[in-house]
Amino acid sequence: MIREIHIRSHVIKAFLWLSLLVGQQFNHSIVMPVPDLSFHPSIFYGLDVLEQMDFKPLYGKTIGVFTNQTAVNRQGSHLLDLLKAHPKIDVEIIFLPQYGLFADQNKRFKIHGNQKYDPIYKARIVEVFGRNVKPPEWSMRELDLILIDIQDTGVRYSTYVATMTKILEVASEWNTPVMVLDRPNPLRGDRLDGPVVRPQFQSFEGYHLVPIRHGMTLGELAIMANEMGWIKGLKRANLTVIPMANWKRSYWLDKSEHPWISPQPKIKTIRTNLAYVGFGLLEGTNLNDGSGTNRPYMRAGAPWLSGYHLAEKLVSLNLPGVEFRVVEYVPRKKDENKTVPMYVNKVCSGVDIVITDPNRYDPLATATAIIVLANQLYPREFKWDELNRIDMLFGHSQLRVFAAQGKPANYLPPLWLKDVLKFNEFRQKFLLYQ
Repeated sequence: MIREIHIRSHVIKAFLWLSLLVGQQFNHSIVMPVPDLSFHPSIFYGLDVLEQMDFKPLYGKTIGVFTNQTAVNRQGSHLLDLLKAHPKIDVEIIFLPQYGLFADQNKRFKIHGNQKYDPIYKARIVEVFGRNVKPPEWSMRELDLILIDIQDTGVRYSTYVATMTKILEVASEWNTPVMVLDRPNPLRGDRLDGPVVRPQFQSFEGYHLVPIRHGMTLGELAIMANEMGWIKGLKRANLTVIPMANWKRSYWLDKSEHPWISPQPKIKTIRTNLAYVGFGLLEGTNLNDGSGTNRPYMRAGAPWLSGYHLAEKLVSLNLPGVEFRVVEYVPRKKDENKTVPMYVNKVCSGVDIVITDPNRYDPLATATAIIVLANQLYPREFKWDELNRIDMLFGHSQLRVFAAQGKPANYLPPLWLKDVLKFNEFRQKFLLYQ
């Protein structure tokens, strides 16, 4: 069953340059008006819009930047390079998310005293993932503004939204303004899927009460968190969002002329990003999710599993937009990856997914079917991750309980349709695009 919700959304009005000083106002957040660029066929991200302003909102300010390799403009130039070249802007601190800034960061960063700094951008480095999940006090003292520009995956498991919220939390304590440069939801903004997180299962991979595929942009999520008081202690930040121009909710990311930059090490393509919606759940099981191969999130297998048997069962479900191919493979540890893949150096049998139609493919129905079938076919070998991590990833105990009941795999997806419908109604007032 496909649960593709085609959403009516509110549109942010296009303004002329003369109106730039007047912003769209929520109760606690501002959406900066953008010029009318409807005559132009291209999509302009928040960074592109700010660049058209010659970065004037940043003039004379000492700023911290939360970003990674994805923050590029239409020409492929990185935000930090653009800011470095500007004589009126001073980047003091770079806040690093999960997976860091660039691939060569460890070679490039230097140590000055007990602090890291980037010799190219002449800025101090602060990691806001791992031991420090939010900016430390010392990093906030001299900042006039925090700028956020990062491409999210559109999938709840990603930690960028949680880190952004932690930044909003600290910024509210120091009364430091935050500006978010908006980017598209890569998986379309009109499709939602999966259960909404129950409070008892909240984690850094399910920080807010949203579905797994939430259909929102980073800017919209920032406004939602700020307006709803989802920041710790019901605090609100001085938040401004610079929206995109010409982006529509029905667009996939490859509709844009912007270059594709991998948002996470294992997400190399848009189709991998789409598969991640479902296959991210495999991290809560003892199934290998394609890690250690050239098909992460597009493969499922284990040494104790028969790919032929699993594929036969999957084909019988007639899942839309996808084909299954039997595969044998050996996960390998790659030098650039810190983590060791499950079943490293062991022969695994399993299935590859081939997405034949992204618009019909149902990543959650596919992944949950694989999990439920593996549990039913191999009850002795199949295991959930310790501490029921699957519940935190899924946001609900529903998947684990359902699998234990031995019900058919295709019975599960309709159970979270009510969550999708309710969240879609709730999110309308925070949407910035048609």
